[in-house]
Amino acid sequence: MRCEVAPLLHLDDGFDLRPATSADATTVAQWMAQPHVVPWWQQDWPVERWAQELQEQATGEHSIPCVVAFKDEDLAYVELYRVRHDRLAEYYAWQEHDWGLHIAIGDVGQVGQGLGRRLLGALGDAVLRADPRCGRVVAEPDVRNTPSVRAFAAAGFEPAGELQLPEKTALLMVRTRTVEA
Repeated sequence: MRCEVAPLLHLDDGFDLRPATSADATTVAQWMAQPHVVPWWQQDWPVERWAQELQEQATGEHSIPCVVAFKDEDLAYVELYRVRHDRLAEYYAWQEHDWGLHIAIGDVGQVGQGLGRRLLGALGDAVLRADPRCGRVVAEPDVRNTPSVRAFAAAGFEPAGELQLPEKTALLMVRTRTVEA
């Protein structure tokens, strides 16, 4: 069973969001092997494992794997997930309709140019538009990932405290309907 609302809508600011499939496994595997991604995702897996992962996510109820394009070029891998189905629900006072997101901009040439901030704002807006019951979109970047934390903050996500997850100390970042990007 899929997540009940799949916010795969048009993103503002020139971004396009589409579901990732096993056909995207080569691209996703290449992105996850990039030095700027490996420390934060720790999923430097072979193409075959990514193909399996994308297929499992696409048929499950936990998350929606996506590819984001900017100006018709694939740019980033995103996972959208309902927090109540995620282990993150064990670490903060979630609300019934909270959505979470994970993001990795794969092309190092696109990092540090403000695209992450713009993309996060567009994603937050799209999720909130797609699900009227959702009052919050959350993320949990590693506290040591300063560029990610800054991008989330610049996109209207507010810090809501540190969370000690098994693999990292995360900063819970929350974007609400009352925040403008």
